[in-house]
Amino acid sequence: MMSDLSTILDSTEPRLLATDLGGTEGPVWHPAGFLTFVDLQGSRLLRWDAASGVQVIREQTGEGNGCTLDRQGRLVMCEGAHRRITRMDPDGTITTLADRWQGKRLNRPNDVVCRSDGSLFFTDPELRVPPAEREVGLSGVYCISPQGDLALATDECEYPNGLAFSPDERILYVAISRLDERCLAEASNGEVCRHRRIRAFDVDAQGRLSNNRIFIDMSSAEPGVPDGMKVTRDGHLFCTGSGGIWVISPQGQRVGVIGVPEVPRNLAFGGPDARTLYITAGKSLYSLPTKVAGIGAF
Repeated sequence: MMSDLSTILDSTEPRLLATDLGGTEGPVWHPAGFLTFVDLQGSRLLRWDAASGVQVIREQTGEGNGCTLDRQGRLVMCEGAHRRITRMDPDGTITTLADRWQGKRLNRPNDVVCRSDGSLFFTDPELRVPPAEREVGLSGVYCISPQGDLALATDECEYPNGLAFSPDERILYVAISRLDERCLAEASNGEVCRHRRIRAFDVDAQGRLSNNRIFIDMSSAEPGVPDGMKVTRDGHLFCTGSGGIWVISPQGQRVGVIGVPEVPRNLAFGGPDARTLYITAGKSLYSLPTKVAGIGAF
């Protein structure tokens, strides 16, 4: 695929930065020059920088998953097992931003992104919660307003996972990992799953979503599902998926797939010029230089 990706990448060989880290997810590059990410299995928040390597900065995250930064640079995390969205202040104080909608417990918040006005959008699929424990009977994308109010943005996503805004924030992309338990069986049997896709929604100035459509079909039998997703400043999408990381044009065409030694779950652009792609895959952390600048969490 290098011929297709040659204007975007110098190389398609990710560099291993660290391994034996449990199950890596939720990478976020911080303006101070370091990366945070999570260990899903160990419920830990980790920090990496080139000088010090990996350090543990928080335990018992409740299977912390997708993360971002708010407009004040504070870390916002989806705590799946705790069924909530939290914010961590610089002194380590944890504040719950959302854990209930209409008085009912959320399912398992999965990924989160911050809009330039300070509103937070997050995904909350229901499939991973046993039916007897489900209080909200839908898979939703929610919005927390800058004032702290929680609203359902859409329930028109089968299994909403990663999400990202277009550079002008007029489109919200939502990765759809699967439809239901039948898709899990297809994956176990090595069969093609035809419910892997990215949906796109128009976003108005108030953050309301409309015009739900399929942006790209990512059907495949290869390991990996649409999951973490980020956007470059020129509008390309980088989305984890079957076979590696899919690079997708602003028009919804697959440009190529970046192979990763382990199945990738999420990614983030970072470095001083936002031209380094950090990849959480399997039990490891990888990096890959890019020719294009990405949009960071800040």
